[in-house]
Amino acid sequence: MILDAKHTLQQKLFREFAETEFTKELQEKLDLEGEFDWDIFHKMAKYGFTGIKIPKEYGGSGSDYLTYCLMIEELARVDCVLSVYANTSNSLGGGPLVIAGSEEQKAKYLPPIAKGEKIMVFALTEPGAGSDAGGTTTTAVQDGDDFILNGRKTFISGAPVADWCLVFAKTDPTAKGSRGISMFIVDMKLPGVSCGAHENKMGINGYPTSDVILEDVRVSKDCLVGPLHKGFSIAMKTLDGGRLGMAAQAVGVAQACLDESIKYAKERKQFGKPIADFQGISFMITDMATEIAAARELVYNAANLKDANMDATTACSMAKYFAAEVANRCAYKAVQIHGGYGYIKEYKVERLYRDARITSIYEGTSQIQQVVISGNLLKK
Repeated sequence: MILDAKHTLQQKLFREFAETEFTKELQEKLDLEGEFDWDIFHKMAKYGFTGIKIPKEYGGSGSDYLTYCLMIEELARVDCVLSVYANTSNSLGGGPLVIAGSEEQKAKYLPPIAKGEKIMVFALTEPGAGSDAGGTTTTAVQDGDDFILNGRKTFISGAPVADWCLVFAKTDPTAKGSRGISMFIVDMKLPGVSCGAHENKMGINGYPTSDVILEDVRVSKDCLVGPLHKGFSIAMKTLDGGRLGMAAQAVGVAQACLDESIKYAKERKQFGKPIADFQGISFMITDMATEIAAARELVYNAANLKDANMDATTACSMAKYFAAEVANRCAYKAVQIHGGYGYIKEYKVERLYRDARITSIYEGTSQIQQVVISGNLLKK
């Protein structure tokens, strides 16, 4: 796809920001310490990244999906975890409110999210309900004008630094599967809300992840987002766009693997010449470049479908599925090209290998994308 002048300029600005602000020292610090960096987050918010897809009337930029994908791709090309900083508010954080929030909820929550003043996270997964989100056991029982929530959410990205959490809970215990689930805005400072220990993750360190525990948490009915018992459909619509962002992230990670591999192959010499001269190396680089180009086209095509208000569910899942698998294959080849050096933390490909792995897991595993794609293709 050939970008128009507007998107080409945006792509350049995103790339320049990432290459200038995401210093090697910052990347290494995030990976080593695993702590959220508020300085770079606020700087990204200042440039409008945290609200790029949130409508203008609620403090965002109101940009299209293609711009959103370009931002995530270019940020992830330099550092995967920092692309998550910009992604959350535009995707799983603000997305459900844009889709199903009341006018009052949008006016109250979206502006501070868009401006990076507050962080909202998405809590769907549970210890026993991952890919099977319909197995939700967290409950919300109505008590007058309030709801009382009890349960445990797990692997919630950003939970330790969040101000609000979008919690999915069963409100109709008689309903089976994904039916009878509702969504609530939960203030993380409410009595009964707590976070588990920070997860010691393989990759994307620097964006803390933990469980969210809810013990008799009382929220008002004003915190119910969308119709009662219809929260699961909102989650699926949100994930549709979220998967597109993760696909763009995977493309960025894959591109970083290719960039590092080309650079190293030209510099590293064996048998008196650069290893780039050997077919074994050059063919791996060829495979990487070809697959990345294909993945990028899938992402941009899905973004264009979303911008045209067309059904993009299958396209988003295809983009997420293929791009995530490409990122993992490219990370493998990047380490292989680097040989023993690729196994050393001093080299960026070691971290890329670890960061790439999550792209085929979160916001729907590759296998779940296959279920979505095949289901849409084969439905009667």
